[in-house]
Amino acid sequence: MLMSNNRLSGTHRFLSGHSFYALVLCTGLCFAFFAGRVYLARSFTLGFLIWNLFLAWVPYLCSLWVTALWRRGALSRVLALLPAAAWLLFLPNAPYLVTDLAHLDPRPPVPYWYDIGMLATFALNGLFLAFASLRAMQALVERATGRIAGWLFVMLAIGLSGFGIYLGRFDRLNSWDLWTQPDDVLGMIFGYLRYPSSQTAGVTLMFAAILFVFYVAFVSAREPLPLRAQAER
Repeated sequence: MLMSNNRLSGTHRFLSGHSFYALVLCTGLCFAFFAGRVYLARSFTLGFLIWNLFLAWVPYLCSLWVTALWRRGALSRVLALLPAAAWLLFLPNAPYLVTDLAHLDPRPPVPYWYDIGMLATFALNGLFLAFASLRAMQALVERATGRIAGWLFVMLAIGLSGFGIYLGRFDRLNSWDLWTQPDDVLGMIFGYLRYPSSQTAGVTLMFAAILFVFYVAFVSAREPLPLRAQAER
């Protein structure tokens, strides 16, 4: 019984340390807003948001899987390479929710302001899921190779995510297309790298800049110091 309680307590600390409960709360708010929209419109218009939010959870859950395996020792760390690859492949799906703001149009009888708030909530949830998973992966890289390597890893992951957002929004590619049609996807990617258009470069760099700046703000947020500690400073 004591061992079971310790295991539950350890799991709780692990999930809490990775913002799991806060992210569940954010997701619950998304579902509540969407349910309200279904009630008002009597239809499932914008229902793709639920699927996109599910995909945004995939990289976060992969980051938890990688972290859990990392803690078990050297052999498990080798096994962690599989979920780590899945994390990188699916990471763009989380910030991709920001681009769903493109679907913001007046759709009576649902008030316009309601859709603004709902789409913003989904977008913010996607960003929080992306940042929480990236922070977990950065922590592992820093532990293994140092702080500088950790931030280089962040910039690489964010740059690839910016490109992934472009591929998803403009070419309608999915993360799993790399498995189902690898020749077509790789050919398209190499084509963009060889002959990049201004739109490809612009979208990639813009979203990479957005993700990097707001990620820095995310990780720099700290609990305010107690008044006593502030006075001692």
